[in-house]
Amino acid sequence: MRPFDLSAESWRKSSYSNPDGGECIEISDGFAPVIPVRDSKKPHGPILAFTADGWSSFVSAVKDGSLGA
Repeated sequence: MRPFDLSAESWRKSSYSNPDGGECIEISDGFAPVIPVRDSKKPHGPILAFTADGWSSFVSAVKDGSLGA
């Protein structure tokens, strides 16, 4: 798969993000069938790309606490 150039894209912060600057993720819309996700504290760092089903499973796991610590 060819990498996406996301340098000029708009990102939105998760509503679950900590307002004090910790534990923040951002996603960028408009790249179906993937959802790009990055750490808002490291905007030039790595980006994860989830499928829609993968993203849905990840969000569900976060909400129900099944990811573990």
